[in-house]
Amino acid sequence: MKQTKPLLQVNNLSIGFSQYVKGIQQRIIRPIADMHVDINEGEIVAVVGASGSGKSLLAHAVLGILPSNAICSGSIVYQGEELTTKRKELLRGREISFIPQSVNYLDPLMRVDRQVQIGLDKKTARRQQENLFAQYDLKKSDGRLFPYELSGGMLRRVLFATSVREGVKLVIADEPTPGIHPQALAEILKQLKQFAQEGAGVMLITHDMMSALQIADRVAVIKDGATLEISEATAFEGNGERLTNDYTKRLWRALPQNDFDMEYKEEETVTHVPDWREPEPLLSSK
Repeated sequence: MKQTKPLLQVNNLSIGFSQYVKGIQQRIIRPIADMHVDINEGEIVAVVGASGSGKSLLAHAVLGILPSNAICSGSIVYQGEELTTKRKELLRGREISFIPQSVNYLDPLMRVDRQVQIGLDKKTARRQQENLFAQYDLKKSDGRLFPYELSGGMLRRVLFATSVREGVKLVIADEPTPGIHPQALAEILKQLKQFAQEGAGVMLITHDMMSALQIADRVAVIKDGATLEISEATAFEGNGERLTNDYTKRLWRALPQNDFDMEYKEEETVTHVPDWREPEPLLSSK
């Protein structure tokens, strides 16, 4: 894939959280120490790692939705320019879209058509919402339902409709496939692939390597808040001879299709991030 500059470049990202202990004493907990990843237009990069490895914090840093006690260093560049706090606010929900991990981001007390209309031009919101429903294979009548009345796959598609709209150039999907029916999984992967085919860059954050490999162009492997390796998805084959990092090779060989090769043993020390407020749903930021 030839391109002068990546759509998104994250270099030497470090994220810490200040925390008070014993009265006025402070300490810094640093769950991310050295993370890097880049994404081109029309490319899907899967960010793969165990729970607690820092994958979601990477997404929140790009989006600018880390809590106030976060301390960041390194660089985040979008379309060749630094992604400052102000640019994040301007682009979030417009050019940069976030598909959250949990369907709980949806308001349980509001019909889903109303939720999709939030942030759209009031004069055309209904028409745009219906067009989005058609795009994501939702019926017009589905809009009159509340979230609890929809299946898991339908809820995911509603999240897509609230998040990914015309003009989006970068899609960040945080664990969009956990514990859902295989048919719904196939639909979600197909939709993420379509975003890339339409020219958007896609960051797919997941611990499900097998699902990611179905659509990803490259895979970034994360461990303990650091990027260990970024490889072409085609390198994940055989015994992983084309992979460069030992941990990545062991992770690959431990998957079911590789007969759970027990040479790999889980060694992560899960980094515990201090308590911090879960970001508010991004519907209101559109």
